[in-house]
Amino acid sequence: MNLFHQALDSFSSLISDVSVSFNPDIFESNIINLTILVSGLVYLINDALSQALSKRQEIIITAIQESEERLQQSILRFTESEKKLAQAQLVIDSIKKDTEALAIQVKASILTGGALEIKRLTATVDSQLITLEAKVRKQIYDHVVTLALESVTLQLEGKITTRVHQRLINNNISNISKLGS
Repeated sequence: MNLFHQALDSFSSLISDVSVSFNPDIFESNIINLTILVSGLVYLINDALSQALSKRQEIIITAIQESEERLQQSILRFTESEKKLAQAQLVIDSIKKDTEALAIQVKASILTGGALEIKRLTATVDSQLITLEAKVRKQIYDHVVTLALESVTLQLEGKITTRVHQRLINNNISNISKLGS
């Protein structure tokens, strides 16, 4: 490269010092020397240029190959991502369907359980009402019997013999047992 610069410097100094004109005489004008000089320069520059261009070409080819490899890797990752997305979508759809089915089952279970619980509570309340009603009737019956006996006892106190008194007690006991059943 230094040779090239020296040649250009000397050529430019020659041109600036002398006016340029065409001289048809080959020997005087130094055309042969200039042709040799230009050919040498072309030969030297050609090697340097071809080496620089070869290196540049190799760098560009390497960069293109790396870009192509990265493109292939990106395409593979993109394809894998699409597959994973499709699988994830299938899982999401499955989960949605399962959730909806589970919600329907839970709702039905709650409604069925609620209905059964209401029936059970109703039966319990009915049973308790029957029991309470029987207790109240017994209490009322016992109270009425007690009042009747007290009243009869007061009225008959002195008029009833032991035999009549025994018969009244037996009659009352049989009446109570008939009412209880």
